[in-house]
Amino acid sequence: MSLNRSEKQASVEEISALAAKAQSLVLAEYRGIAVGEMTTLRRLARENGVQLRVFKNTLARRAVAGTACEPLTGEMSGPLIYGFSEDAVAAARIINDFAKTNDKLVIRAGMVNGKALDAAGVKNLASIPSREVLLARLLGVMQAPVSGFAVALGQLAKKREAEAA
Repeated sequence: MSLNRSEKQASVEEISALAAKAQSLVLAEYRGIAVGEMTTLRRLARENGVQLRVFKNTLARRAVAGTACEPLTGEMSGPLIYGFSEDAVAAARIINDFAKTNDKLVIRAGMVNGKALDAAGVKNLASIPSREVLLARLLGVMQAPVSGFAVALGQLAKKREAEAA
């Protein structure tokens, strides 16, 4: 079904708005995926704050011209699903995890914070733990010296009590 001029303009504006607020964008080819599987992918994406959309590639190329996503215009051909995310890792993780179980979903390229990535780069980005996990690890590293000092003081106190008795 062809779009009229106002529908095309609305689509370009939607893509531009998504690209402007997204930290990451992942392009994946979805040729041959069943509707049920695509629905599952969309549900997972929604639960993780990822916007998955299918656009006409010519409109997407027009919308990202002059933005940080412009280096990806060379990859915008064929049946693509566009994954936009405000979390730098979420879109890559969702699409990469789904691609592991479904060989028909092929990651093409991506972008994170204005830097273009190839398929291998998107897979590496997907392997980065979530923000919450990284914060928990940082907190553990920050608490390690304090807890070590507390344990040492406790052992010193037990040793002095044993000597006093």
